[in-house]
Amino acid sequence: MTDPRATFVTHLECSLTGEHYAANEVHNLGKAGRPLLVRYDLEAVGRVLTRDVVGARAPGMWKWRELLPLPAGSAPVSLGEIETPLLPLANLSAKAGVAPLMVKDEGRLPTGSFKARGLAMAVSMGKHFGITDMALPTNGNAGAALAAYAAAAGIRATVICPEETPPINVAEAEAYGARVLVADGQIDECGRLVGEGAAAGRWFDVSTLKEPYRAEGKKVMGLELAEQYGWRLPDVIFYPTGGGTGLIGMWKAFAEMEAAGLIGSERPRMVAVQATGCAPMVRAWEQGDEFAERWEDPATVATGIRVPKAVGDFLILRAVRESGGFAIAVEEEAIHAALGDAAREDGMLLCPEGAAVLAGWRLALERGLVGRDERVLLFNCAAGNKYPLLPTAPHIRLAESNGATL
Repeated sequence: MTDPRATFVTHLECSLTGEHYAANEVHNLGKAGRPLLVRYDLEAVGRVLTRDVVGARAPGMWKWRELLPLPAGSAPVSLGEIETPLLPLANLSAKAGVAPLMVKDEGRLPTGSFKARGLAMAVSMGKHFGITDMALPTNGNAGAALAAYAAAAGIRATVICPEETPPINVAEAEAYGARVLVADGQIDECGRLVGEGAAAGRWFDVSTLKEPYRAEGKKVMGLELAEQYGWRLPDVIFYPTGGGTGLIGMWKAFAEMEAAGLIGSERPRMVAVQATGCAPMVRAWEQGDEFAERWEDPATVATGIRVPKAVGDFLILRAVRESGGFAIAVEEEAIHAALGDAAREDGMLLCPEGAAVLAGWRLALERGLVGRDERVLLFNCAAGNKYPLLPTAPHIRLAESNGATL
């Protein structure tokens, strides 16, 4: 087996206890039942990965290989993970009288969502380790991404999703050849089935943060941001938060880039956005808790953030607090309004989770939690047309219609 130190990995570390684990072995959670994080020799990374080196490489996820865990000699399982663009909500910003709001549009990635980043890395590492079966619970996009990357890698995939999962996501995962099961429960309950199957040796569990590598793929969002902002980070990042892998990954990326000499010590305030119908992180943040209790009877149109219990809860809350940020919950009506406004005003069809983020920024501005002149970044985590849209267009009869009078 290739020595993982060929890509500067030193070990895995329990995010709660700090206990070390060998990086050249297959792991899920640590002994404490909490996520394992990949650690690197960042001083050595800094000697070879400079701003000039990064800038000279073709854009895409794998240009950051020194800060990724895939060992030298192991080819990534790739479907073409691009560097996603930063797009302005120019008209909405002008109407609100604020500095231009920027959106990082993750819907441009393979399978139409940011889940492609994490699953590209997890499946690449799984193939490297010789894993032949993988499974996860999903509210939609993670299942589609696992199915696609597993198909490309020749790995069998099982996806278990709640009944409220958008039908397009169920059909998409099936189209890639995954075994898809729809269950009468929530995502954490589907996760129990995945965990039981893993314990029985049926598959490897790639649930959110229950293996070390999806976070490594998601952290590339933070690496890209630093370069896109000229090696200065935005003032505030609003992020749709369910399992929180991306928020945790970006916070990790910022620390690693500083240690490698790519950025300074400035950090954005990290804002975790949830829906009022499922807001365990917001409740824990408001109460000053380190961990978040399960949210009972979760309900929101933004299915990607309908996560009643997250294994990385304390890591989300830690990033929010360390950054001087906050957690905020938005009403369903605000999500729908934001989705419509972004589409009509700026031609940007956000996913419901992305619309929740825009609604979260609006609420934060109203409450004085964010300034009008601050450089604000919003995350749109998936293509908006992957979600059900209800048409209201009138039907006409051609034989009775005149184009001049329509």
